[in-house]
Amino acid sequence: MRKVIIKVTSTFFYVGYLPLIPGTFGSLAGILLFYLVRADAVIFVLSTCVLIILGFLVSGQAERNENKKDASCIVIDEVSGMLLSLIFIPYDARLVVLAFLIFRILDTLKPYPAGILQRLKGSAGIMSDDIVAGLYTNIVLQVIARLASFIAS
Repeated sequence: MRKVIIKVTSTFFYVGYLPLIPGTFGSLAGILLFYLVRADAVIFVLSTCVLIILGFLVSGQAERNENKKDASCIVIDEVSGMLLSLIFIPYDARLVVLAFLIFRILDTLKPYPAGILQRLKGSAGIMSDDIVAGLYTNIVLQVIARLASFIAS
C-alpha cells in the first residue's frame, strides 16, 4: 500500500506515465491545479506548500522504487515548481502561458544553482532544481506584471 501511495503521489496521479514528455505534462498538471485552487489565495498557498513537502517526502523513495536517478515518471517536482511559478502573480491567462514557457525553459537549462542542486541525492536532488526554476520564473513574472501595470497606468 505504501508503494502505491508513493507512486500515485510522485507521478501526480500517474501523469508521469504519459508518453514522451512527462515533465511537460507535469507542468501542465500544475497549471490545471492552479486553475482549481487560484480563487482562494490561502488554499493556493497551502496547496503549493503541501505539494512541495509531499514531493520531498516521496520523490526519493519513488526514485529508489524506480531504480533510476530522477526517473522521468516522477513529476511532483514539476507540478510543485509550476505552482511556485504562479504564486502571488496577478491572474492573467497570458502570464500563465508565459509562466509555463519560462518554467519549462529554466527547468531544462538548469541555471545556477539548479544544476548543482540537481546532483544532490534523493528527494533534495529531484525537487530542488524545480523549486529554483519556479522561483526564478516567479521573479521574472513579478517584474513583467509590475512593468505591465506601470505601462498601463
